[in-house]
Amino acid sequence: MNTILIVDDEYLIADILGFALEDAGFLVEKASNGRKALEALQEKRVELVITDYMMPVLDGGELARAIRDELGLNDLPVILMSGAQASKADPRLFAAVFDKPFDMDKMIAKVRELLGT
Repeated sequence: MNTILIVDDEYLIADILGFALEDAGFLVEKASNGRKALEALQEKRVELVITDYMMPVLDGGELARAIRDELGLNDLPVILMSGAQASKADPRLFAAVFDKPFDMDKMIAKVRELLGT
């Protein structure tokens, strides 16, 4: 079973997305900011990351760069979910970008596509 790390400081969004992904058959881990996400990625095997852009400590762009540069996880797909900041995101860092609010079915379909499930 594939494990997905959700990184968002808005607990309600993380919980709703987490429940939907669990219902779709995925295991879910959560982190409330980019630094905690990096710690989780060092401790757990994760097949995909879904991150918010605007967060304390490390924003979504900084997290994606750290995943590549600090952890060397160049093949780990990262999905960005964001409000107005999506246009600031470097498209080379993200496998997909979803504007909030996003369609949950489209998010799950993209996750399945990226994981080949």
